[in-house]
Amino acid sequence: MDNFESIGNIGSSEMETKEQEDAENKAIGDNFTHPEFLRSSQNTATSKRQLLLYLIPVIGFFPSLWTLYRHQGSREQLIVSRLSITLAFTWLLGYFLLATGAENSAFFTLRLLILNSFLTSSYFLVSVWLMFRIIQGKSSRLPGFSNFAERILGKY
Repeated sequence: MDNFESIGNIGSSEMETKEQEDAENKAIGDNFTHPEFLRSSQNTATSKRQLLLYLIPVIGFFPSLWTLYRHQGSREQLIVSRLSITLAFTWLLGYFLLATGAENSAFFTLRLLILNSFLTSSYFLVSVWLMFRIIQGKSSRLPGFSNFAERILGKY
């Protein structure tokens, strides 16, 4: 019972002291406990996770396509989604063309299959390299290829 009475009888000087401490914390910039700081750091972490998801070879195509279809997401998410879709389509087109050429050619079969493996390895390595760049906080743009992706999928 004493505890409830002591809480109810807080003096005005104690409340003023509490208000002054709150004002000082805001003036000092105690942002680490501020809810907006926590929200922005969580959004950044979530955004990075989504960008990494978009760049997973083959699998990342589907969330990227969904993001572009809904027209929702940050500017960076839309850019990475366009790049991911363009990379996947380019790889798929090259893969099928080289595989078809290898099936129909008697002389170039082995050479086209080797080129096909180089193309597939390059697609995976570029995707992993872009993932590392996002983790480091660097730009996820590919010279020339990002511009191509923006021109082709920029309207979507």
